[in-house]
Formats: sequence, structure tokens, C-alpha cells
Amino acid sequence: MAVRVRIPAQLRSLAGGQGELLVEDVATVGEALAAVASTHPELAERILDATGEPRRFVNVFVRDEDIRFLSGLATSVGDGDVISVVPAVAGGSDADSR
Repeated sequence: MAVRVRIPAQLRSLAGGQGELLVEDVATVGEALAAVASTHPELAERILDATGEPRRFVNVFVRDEDIRFLSGLATSVGDGDVISVVPAVAGGSDADSR
């Protein structure tokens, strides 16, 4: 079973320039991210905190749903699923909303 992990542009240099990484023989989002960490540890440090949870400013989606509203890292994945790593976007100013 293969799962694709989509890497955002700003982190691709830590993934050998790849926009997607293919991981195999995983059953959960956590296992998929662990597989990514085993081959790209610097990338994993930007995605996961010291406890192994996704960093607060990083959103992780599977089948277009935020894993925070599913089962977190225990969210199951199936063959062909796509996990998207999406850094949170913030910015602008009060002046922009006027």
C-alpha cells in the first residue's frame, strides 16, 4: 500500500527538492510521517515537535480533512491516499481590513 505525502514549496529543499514523497506499508498518518522522518529527518523537524505531534503552525490533511478533527496521527490511511502538509498562513494588518 502506497501513500503520497505532499510537501509545501517552502519545505521542498529539505525533501531533496521533491513536492511529493511516496511511502509504503503504512496504516496511519503517524506511520507515514515517521517514514518521511526516517529518510528526511530535517524535514520532520519542521513538521513535528519534540513530542512527535504536528507543530502548532503546521496543518496536516488526509483526504482533504484536517487530522485534528479526525484521529490525529492515528488517522488511518489507505492505498492511494494523499497526506498534505500545509503551513498555517497568517499575516496582514488591521489596515488591510478597513
